Amino acid sequence: MQFSFKTIKSPLENILLKEKGSKFIGFSFPVNNEAEIKAALEKVRTEHPKATHHCYAFRLGIEGENYRANDDGEPSGSAGLPIYNQLLANELTHILLIVVRYYGGTKLGVSGLVKTYKESAKLTLEESEIITKDLESEVEIEFDFNKQNQIFTLLNKFDGKILNFFSEEQCKIIAKINTSQKENISEQLSEMQNISFKFL
Repeated sequence: MQFSFKTIKSPLENILLKEKGSKFIGFSFPVNNEAEIKAALEKVRTEHPKATHHCYAFRLGIEGENYRANDDGEPSGSAGLPIYNQLLANELTHILLIVVRYYGGTKLGVSGLVKTYKESAKLTLEESEIITKDLESEVEIEFDFNKQNQIFTLLNKFDGKILNFFSEEQCKIIAKINTSQKENISEQLSEMQNISFKFL
């Protein structure tokens, strides 16, 4: 099972490439779901309302199993696919890559378009900061008040990030841990008494 994936650290905008009078402008966004993809596309369309085409590709999911490539009016397979192939080549997921084109009067032909969209996508990714992210799981732990030191020590050991802490007689913590540690932390929690936990 995969416990990490490669994506980009932060959005990158306005990477310009010129080809025979046409302007190609690259944008990359780290995304977690389709709603974020929609918002990023809207943003770029709003900023470039006069552009001839807004072509893009995205990948979501650990294996990039949720993906789409869109030619936005360019000849089929000449824009979205070359952009998508750059995401594959760099093994990136949870990413949206948009290339905006302003037509400059000279037709590039299908092979010219493929080459230029690929170049533009490549250039944009070269400028983006690529990072490896660990897959995270949320765990909810309920325990007696006098156990809290033990629980905090355990979470600390596994680099857990506490998202919520409800402190009463019966305490409850919601924390994030790396999915790769799920089994280890489960084992240790199971050995403790008067504690219940579940993964959310």
